[in-house]
Amino acid sequence: MSDDTSKTGKQDRDRINVNEDYELRDWSKKFGCSPEQLKAAVRKVGVMASDVEKELKGS
Repeated sequence: MSDDTSKTGKQDRDRINVNEDYELRDWSKKFGCSPEQLKAAVRKVGVMASDVEKELKGS
């Protein structure tokens, strides 16, 4: 089942789904990293955007 892009809420804004091309593109742009770096960070720390951001920024 595809992600319904018309329904966005807090849950969608807090989690990263690297299996959706648009999310991979948008989050990579937001964090200033490559899609591969984003996927690696998600594998390491999980799908929560705040955790991924900390990982990518080295905090």
